[in-house]
Order: sequence, then structure tokens, then C-alpha cells
Amino acid sequence: MDIELLGPLAVRVGGRVVTPSAGKARKVFTLLAVHAGEVVPIPALQEELWGDKVPRSAATTLQTYVFHLRGLIGEALRAAPAGSVRDPKDVLVTHPGGYLLDTRGGTVDVTDFERLTAAGHRAREAGDYALASRRFTEALALWKGPALLDVRCGPVLEVEAERLAEARLNALDRRIDADLRLGRHHELLGELTALVARNRTHEGLCAHMMLALYRSGRRGEAIDTYRRLRGALVGDLGLEPSPALHQLQRMILSADPRLAEQSPVRQGAPERRPARLAHVG
Repeated sequence: MDIELLGPLAVRVGGRVVTPSAGKARKVFTLLAVHAGEVVPIPALQEELWGDKVPRSAATTLQTYVFHLRGLIGEALRAAPAGSVRDPKDVLVTHPGGYLLDTRGGTVDVTDFERLTAAGHRAREAGDYALASRRFTEALALWKGPALLDVRCGPVLEVEAERLAEARLNALDRRIDADLRLGRHHELLGELTALVARNRTHEGLCAHMMLALYRSGRRGEAIDTYRRLRGALVGDLGLEPSPALHQLQRMILSADPRLAEQSPVRQGAPERRPARLAHVG
């Protein structure tokens, strides 16, 4: 089974499309897929379907949705090559207190994204910024739009979508940081210009942009970037830039020689500003 969640939902078994279309069954499958290989408790599935107004018939109704999903999976499995798993109950597995989606032998883009970003973080911690950049780039390439793009998320999936958006943002931040450490400031300017324009109050992206401009011999534009961010923060949120960003501004003004070395601003720190990207190109 191959599942895509980082964009529109897509499900294939043996090359055959089995993406559920019915709204509530789609939610059940999506929550199971986000946690592929893990038991998802029945209360979490019920909360996703009905919020805090779980009907008395919830247990029976949930079983109906599971039965429907197994039917879709079973049709595809019967058309799969000999030797494939034949019983859909071995794919959508009932456990005491919950259900598990067994995707062994297939792919889940969320799982691949998490594996690649973990490898990127390990490489970064080891000081191998070239490898870190490659792994983060590979992870980000899996995205085809916002996570769970065409799923009508309930309260549980909304949290999952936000979690994945934050993970994407963190991977992007770390990839840009790795590229800056590799001296790729010229190559980053176009990408950062678009990102900063679409995310006017995001301090991490602004810091990357300021540093890339400074290292490209454009110190005045780096300071203008800071001023525009400060104007947006004060005007939109009533906030001043963080001490770390203010420090970077002072270092640029004084042409601090440390700016020619590794990134002087600790990237990936907790954001005081809205952290979800309006757009990632």
C-alpha cells in the first residue's frame, strides 16, 4: 500500500487507486495512515469523527467505516500479483481498543518525510552540512501542497496537520541554514525573497535573508529587510523583533567579522510569531 498525505490524499494498492471518497471513512483512513504501524485508539477516532458529541451508536458506526475501508482494500488486493497479502484484515488490523494500518511493503510519504528529516538533523549535528542539505531537500520534495489538503479535518486531524506544517517549516529552516553554512548565499536569495514576501512576520526567514544579503555584499538591503520586518511586526502584532534578530542587525551594521563564518543567529529557536508558512515554494 502506497499512501500520500503531504498534499492531496492518494492511496494505491498494487498500483490500483483505492482512495476513499466518503467523508467519514476518509477521515478514519487518514488518521490511521498518519500513524501507520501504530494502534490508533478508538476514542481518538471517535473524537475525530464527532468531536465532543459522540453518539451512542459511535462504536457500531465506526465498525461500519472500517468494514467499508477493508472492502476497498480487499478489491485491490484481489487484483494484486500472486503472493501479496490477501486478507484486508491483515492490512487494517483490529487491536484491543483500536485499529492499526499495516503498510509494510509499501510507502507512506509522512513516514518517509520523518525518516529523511531525522537523517538531516543527525547530519547537521555531526557537522555534515552538505548531507544535511541533501536530506532536508529530499524530505521537502515529498510535499505536493499543505498536508491533508483535501481532507475535511476534525479536531484530531487538525492537530496532525499543524504538527506536519511545523515539521515542514523546521526542515525548511534547517535546510536553508545548512546551505548558508556551505556558502550558498547567492543561490538562496531568490528563494528567500519569495518566502519573506509571503511571510512578512517570520523572523527565522528574515534572519536567513539578512545574512544571505550581507554575505552577497548587499548590507544596505539586509538592513532594509530588518526594517520591513520590524514595521510588519509592530503594525500587525504590536511586537518588537526578538533580541536575536536585533543582535544580527547590530552585527550587520558594524560589519562584524563573525558574519562571514557560520550562522551567528541560532536558527530553529521557538518562534514568538505565527510559525506556519503561508506558502512554501
